[in-house]
Amino acid sequence: MDFVSKISDNILNNGHIINFLTDIDLYKLTMLQFIYHKFSSVTSKYKFKNRTKGIDLSQYINEINTEIDWLCTLKFQNFELEHIKKLRFMKEDFIYFLSLFQLNRKWIQVYIDSNGELQIEAEGPWLYVMMFETYILAIIEEIYTRNNFKNLDFSEGRKKLNNKIDIILDFIKKTEKTFSFADFGTRRRFNFIWQEEVIATLCNKLPKNVFIGTSNVLFSILYNIKAIGTMAHEIFQAGQALGPRPINSQSFILKEWADEYRGDLGIALTDTLGFDKFLKDFDLYFAKLYDGGRHDSDDPFKWVDKFIDHYVKLNINPLTKSAVFSDGLDIPIAIKLAEYCYGRILYSFGIGTNLTNDVGVKALQLVMKIVLCNGLNVAKISDNPSKGMCESKEYEEYLRYEIKRDLNRN
Repeated sequence: MDFVSKISDNILNNGHIINFLTDIDLYKLTMLQFIYHKFSSVTSKYKFKNRTKGIDLSQYINEINTEIDWLCTLKFQNFELEHIKKLRFMKEDFIYFLSLFQLNRKWIQVYIDSNGELQIEAEGPWLYVMMFETYILAIIEEIYTRNNFKNLDFSEGRKKLNNKIDIILDFIKKTEKTFSFADFGTRRRFNFIWQEEVIATLCNKLPKNVFIGTSNVLFSILYNIKAIGTMAHEIFQAGQALGPRPINSQSFILKEWADEYRGDLGIALTDTLGFDKFLKDFDLYFAKLYDGGRHDSDDPFKWVDKFIDHYVKLNINPLTKSAVFSDGLDIPIAIKLAEYCYGRILYSFGIGTNLTNDVGVKALQLVMKIVLCNGLNVAKISDNPSKGMCESKEYEEYLRYEIKRDLNRN
C-alpha cells in the first residue's frame, strides 16, 4: 500500500470516527454563517431516516451513542479556524463564534421505536443542531461498515478508482472537452480512511483543473485543495417557516443569501419545491444575480435543457452560467452529461457515494432532514418522490396545492 495518511496515527487509532469539526461539508459552514447572521434565534428539529431496506441499525445504538458523546466534546482547533478565516466570504465575527462552538449532547436523542427501528432526533437552536446531520450520517455508515466488513482490503475499491481515473483521462484526451469534478462524498463514505485515500489518489493522478476540490473542509486543508459548497435543502425548507409565506420561501431565501454573500457562493439549489417552481421563482433578477444552479433530483438531461431554455427566454447567455450536477452520479454518467452540455452551458460535477463508497459492498442510503422550524412543519417536495420528506401529510398537501396554483398563474 503506497498510500500514506496525513492524519497522525494517534488520531486514526483513537477509535473514534469524527475527530475534527472540519470533517464536514463546506456548505454546512456557509449555511451556519448565514443562520448566525440572520436567524440566530430560530429553533429546529431534524430526523434521521434509513432508506436502506433490510438493514437493521438498531443493534449499533450503543456505538452510535458513544460516538455522539465524543462528537459533543470537540471544538474547532486553531489550524481549522485559521484556514476557514482565509475563505474571503467568512466574516470575522463568525470565526469568533466558531472558536466557541460546541455541540450539546442534550440536543440529540437516539432510541429504538416501537417497531424496533433506530431513530435519531436533533432538536434545539437551529444554529447548532443543523450541524449534527453530516457527522451523524458519516458515523452510522462507518459503524455499519466496520462491523460488517472488518477485513476489507480496498483492493477492489482501488481498482475501480483507477479505472475511473483512466476513463476521465481518456475522455479528455480523445475529445479535448472540459471535465471537472469535486468529491462530495463525506456523508456517505465507507469510512474516513477510504475517503482520504480517494482524495490523495485523485490529487496525485489528475490535473488540478479536472479534480477541482472537495466538499470536505478538513481534507481541503490537508491536501491544499479548494473547499466547494454553497447551500443545501434545509435553508429553503426552513424558509417556509421564516419568510412571509411558504410559497414564497425560495425567493425569500435566495434574496437573503445574496445579501449575506454579496456575489460569492452563487450556485442555487433548484429542487426543494420542484424544478418548475424554482424556475418560476428564479426570475430575471435572480438569474442575473446567481452564477447558476445545482441539480439534485430527476433526469439531469431534461433538467439542463429546461435550465438552458430558461436563461435563453430571459435573454441571458447560458455560457455565462453554470450547471452543477450532484445527484447519484458516477463517472460514465458525468461524461455523458459533459458531452451533452459542452458548448451550451458551463458545467461541473459533485460525485459522492460512487467515489467514497464504491469498494465492492453496497452503501447504505441514509438521510437526516429538517422537519420542524420554529415549531412549524416544513417539507421537501422533490421531483424524485423518494427524496421528499415531511412529517405532516396535511402540510405537504397544502404546499403541493399552493405550488400547483402558483404554477398555473400567468
